[in-house]
Amino acid sequence: MISLFLPNLRGGGAERVCLDLADALAELGHQVEFVLMRAEGEFLPQAEARHSIVDLNVKRVRDAIRPLARHLRRRRPAGLIAAMWPLTVVAPLAARLSGCRTSVLVVEHNALSQQYLSRGLTHRLALRLSLALGFRMATARAAVSRGVADDAARLAVVAADRVRTLHNPIRPRPTPDSAALDRAETFWRSPPGKRIITVGSMKEQKNHLMLLQAFHLLGEPAANLLLLGKGALEPKLRERAAQLGIADRVIFAGFHPDPTPFYRTADLFVLSSNYEGFGNVIVEALTCRLPVVSTNCPSGPAEILENGHYGWLTPVGDAETLVVAMREALNATVDREALKHRGADFSPERIAKQYLELLFPNSRDTAREK
Repeated sequence: MISLFLPNLRGGGAERVCLDLADALAELGHQVEFVLMRAEGEFLPQAEARHSIVDLNVKRVRDAIRPLARHLRRRRPAGLIAAMWPLTVVAPLAARLSGCRTSVLVVEHNALSQQYLSRGLTHRLALRLSLALGFRMATARAAVSRGVADDAARLAVVAADRVRTLHNPIRPRPTPDSAALDRAETFWRSPPGKRIITVGSMKEQKNHLMLLQAFHLLGEPAANLLLLGKGALEPKLRERAAQLGIADRVIFAGFHPDPTPFYRTADLFVLSSNYEGFGNVIVEALTCRLPVVSTNCPSGPAEILENGHYGWLTPVGDAETLVVAMREALNATVDREALKHRGADFSPERIAKQYLELLFPNSRDTAREK
């Protein structure tokens, strides 16, 4: 048994990754369960259909320690995978309290020094101390990109080589049927010009305001920009689109569990983030053979695109350079099969085996460590 510990299964990138990882582990012969602080979220029905769900029914992270320890003592899973601080501290602590020999792998999904940059000194000290504690109690430590791994190692004051890089597993979605493609088509507006898509939560990290500015500068009156996702900044983004005079060409499509039909009906994917942990959506776009322009933000995009070999990288926060890359990408001849093959490098089957090697380093058969 392998347990995946998460706050919930909302429609975020880390949650989608964990669902794909769970499926891949199951395909390798493992029984998998999701242990959730609260059993809720857009991906919960998908998880319930294929895996066991354990609802700790707690709202605060610190309240999860004892229920998780009791669960581990009762179920005694061979492995426990915890994603994202502070759960990466709670999991090894609960395992220690349970008295079980469960192997604990903690995986950071974002550059914590960037994510919590605006918090005060007290929070930064708590972050560093708790991360140092969690990393030292865990069996193994990892992060979803080399940049995130280095950041976590600095914060936890451990050697960089003690934090492994485990890229996110991204499962290629099935080819959409004609009905799904038709539904996606209904979102795109006329006239039938170039179609640009971005996917992600509408929050400061994603810097959609800069993307709107770049789209405005693009000067393509027939082009449309579709934002797939939702978030607190949507009203502000709508207001900014109106101010720039592009509101009639900016489409707020909302959240969709499977963005594949939207990738398949677009001409270009753009990521405008200030920082990322990895950049799942870049891999998703590549697997759909869609050209990619991304800011060269820490961390992930440069690793995925191999420093620009598989796409365009631009400086963070630079709308003028971003629009130059967008224009070039829209007019370039792209080897789309090469993009698809690059996306396949992040297949869940391949990444799941790397997870198992870290969880069970002494096992000769990582395909069946129940």
